[in-house]
Amino acid sequence: MSGDGQVRSDWSMAEVGEIYALPLPELIFRAQTVHRQRHAPERVETCQLISIKTGGCPEDCGYCPQSAHYDAGVQREALMDVDAVVATAREAAARGVTRFCMGAAWREAPQGREFENVLAMVRGVAAAGLEVCCTLGMLNEEQARELKAAGLTAYNHNLDTSPEFYGNIITTRVYEDRLRTLAAVRQAGITVCCGGILGMGERRVDRIGLLRQLATLDPHPESVPINMLVRVEGTPLGQAALLDPLEMVRAIATARILMPASRVRLAAGRKQLSPEAVALCFLAGANSIFVGEKLLTTPNPVPDEDMVLLDSLGMKPLEHHAL
Repeated sequence: MSGDGQVRSDWSMAEVGEIYALPLPELIFRAQTVHRQRHAPERVETCQLISIKTGGCPEDCGYCPQSAHYDAGVQREALMDVDAVVATAREAAARGVTRFCMGAAWREAPQGREFENVLAMVRGVAAAGLEVCCTLGMLNEEQARELKAAGLTAYNHNLDTSPEFYGNIITTRVYEDRLRTLAAVRQAGITVCCGGILGMGERRVDRIGLLRQLATLDPHPESVPINMLVRVEGTPLGQAALLDPLEMVRAIATARILMPASRVRLAAGRKQLSPEAVALCFLAGANSIFVGEKLLTTPNPVPDEDMVLLDSLGMKPLEHHAL
């Protein structure tokens, strides 16, 4: 078993499983050792995520309250006004946010006027001095090129879980659809933000399989969000069993060892974790969080809570010049 901080994309399931199953103190020690080789251990990237088009998605992702298949209390909303999105981005920049992410509840990015408006949003957010990330569903190569030309920094498209467990969560698209979008993003020269969700009823072997999938992408995703399921009433996973927070710590530590240069993001579900669990996630190699009161439609700690936590740990937000 290796994991000495070298970047490689040929990890086997056995190797990943061996790392994931290490005694937790040893796993965290190895992850922290790798982390310090490439990242400032006291710095955390802060990102803000907003929903620019909410609800009515034709996909049937079992975790998502925005799916048109479920009655989860999310109202359909049209695409936001460009000026309103850019104003929100400027407010985020003034608070020290360095990356601004825009999510739209689409199966695939549309053609025509809506996509032109998204391009205008990207240009406006980039002009505010922020890294710009979008998650718009599936993309074709031409759309990826247009987003790149508009100033898009990163594209988020999560694998969600292992290939083997994927069909239990989503039936309206296949794993290969996700991989094709990631390939189009790479071809356009946009960095990749790609991770998954823990706590959807998957087994440990599926968490290991997800991490192996991410770590065998070549190159690795520059950003790897590790999400903890936020259970929403009305969705098929609304009554899912609670995930042991230490599984989040294990997944983050393993991701850090497998993908040493990537930014590992403690993403959705952070509000469900104690301050001590969040601190362990940082110790395990997480160096990015979402700030703002909502992640698309689910709750997130308010900005004051984020700053109090970071301050109590002696940690600081990553500054623009440190990117």
